[in-house]
Amino acid sequence: MGDVMKKICLAIAMGMLMIAAVIPVSGEVVDRIVAIVNDDVITLSELNNAFDPYMKRIEAGVAAGKDRDKVVDEGRTTILNRMIDNKLIEQEAKKSGIVIKEDEVMGVIRDMLKSRKMEMPDLLQALSKDGMTFDGYKQELKEQIQRQQLVRREIRSKLVVTDDEIGDYYRQHRDEYEGKEAIRIKQILLPVPPGTDQAIRERARELAESIIKKIKNGEPFDALVAQFSQGPATAAGGDIGFVEKGHMLPEVEKVALNLEIGDVSPVIESSQGFYIIQVVDKRGAGLKPITEVRQEIQRKLEDEKAAKKFDQWVIDLRSKSLVDIKL
Repeated sequence: MGDVMKKICLAIAMGMLMIAAVIPVSGEVVDRIVAIVNDDVITLSELNNAFDPYMKRIEAGVAAGKDRDKVVDEGRTTILNRMIDNKLIEQEAKKSGIVIKEDEVMGVIRDMLKSRKMEMPDLLQALSKDGMTFDGYKQELKEQIQRQQLVRREIRSKLVVTDDEIGDYYRQHRDEYEGKEAIRIKQILLPVPPGTDQAIRERARELAESIIKKIKNGEPFDALVAQFSQGPATAAGGDIGFVEKGHMLPEVEKVALNLEIGDVSPVIESSQGFYIIQVVDKRGAGLKPITEVRQEIQRKLEDEKAAKKFDQWVIDLRSKSLVDIKL
């Protein structure tokens, strides 16, 4: 008996067993097979569980009627096909010896929570809001990790990105690598929030003008920062680093662009308070050298190639597998 015939016989046998298992004494069918994927099956209850979060979004956003029925049918078909692909990927991963353990999934979750400064209750609340269970989330994450490892082994390790491809991308996307004009400044900030009493604002203005006089009399800018500034960069001597053109308060930027390195501004008034700035350094606009962005471009091209090859790999895998949809 050939391999294909064996698979067909196995699928029929599994289907009969499943049908027998889900028919209670009354004869009412409570579950059934919706897809056979080689030696595995996907049941209606599994499909419903996977589709449930999407169904809730459909119910919230699409009115009842033929259009909603169409959206539901198309959505269920899409989710089923995704489950079939994931099942095929899981089968191939097992053949390659890739097994994702519970500890590995939980480790990824812990790292994610730490990086986002979240606690587990925050995650559970977010999942509940999206209509997803924690077990469902872990399953999706497991499939993602499995897919990534399979991509690295079967596809990414075989990719080649040439210097010519990197050079072509650099020339075609040069606007992405144009550095903007930037200014490094130190600041003294006397904050006066909007809505503050006018008398308090006037006293802050008078203090700012007195600081300007101290600077003109030779007192060090850094010392005056420590003495008077209330900004977030006070501990760093008022140094807020390089700020690109277009990312400063308009009132501050207008003055800063016209100052030379080492110059100190007059008092600058904004809705947030009063600023006195010193220009420490300037950086002009210009194209970043390819040597600085080569690795970034290489990773980007590898990602694009891997995505295309993986999609085709899944299509090829599906074509040589036994997949029978019974939805």
